[in-house]
Amino acid sequence: MTSQAADGPDSVVASRRSKITPEREREFYDAVLEHIRSCGYESLTMEGVASSTRCSKSTLYRQWRTKPQLVAAALRANRCPRFSGIDTGTLAGDLRAAARAAGEWSGRDSTQLLQGLGHAVTQDRELQQALRDALVEPEVAELREMIQRGVDRGEIAADHPALEFIPAQLLGVLRVRPLLEGQYADEAYLTEFVEAVVLPALGLT
Repeated sequence: MTSQAADGPDSVVASRRSKITPEREREFYDAVLEHIRSCGYESLTMEGVASSTRCSKSTLYRQWRTKPQLVAAALRANRCPRFSGIDTGTLAGDLRAAARAAGEWSGRDSTQLLQGLGHAVTQDRELQQALRDALVEPEVAELREMIQRGVDRGEIAADHPALEFIPAQLLGVLRVRPLLEGQYADEAYLTEFVEAVVLPALGLT
């Protein structure tokens, strides 16, 4: 019995997967996300990804068995908290900085991707969780850290009723403004939103 056979089928799959370099994998993920932003999830095909990245369909299917698995992997690989490192010394300052940071990536990196995924994320649990892992939970965690620092400094009471809605306010307006006004929630808009809506609700200036 060969060592490959002794190790079983899982080791064969792992061996095949290891042939794709991290750089090549990144090319696949970039191609997937670019297509979703430009044309939407529904029009994305494994054949199209293979063609645009000049690889065989079998290469993709060995690595990712289905389109949802490939898209989920691309989303998770794109995980990059934009609010990470923000700490101005005050909760109001942190929220203003978060607004500016969100405005910098609200268009292409966030809103277009959310719009491109559309209805698919409500139908596929793996896609939905991958989207949360990549674009939602990292930012919510950072916002909650900002809030906790504000509570610890005595700037605001821990039981203030508006605190739990801050992530929904900031992340929600990113998604909603394009629908309401046909424009992305850019840095200027989000900063004004924080000043006019979020800070007054918290009793901060």
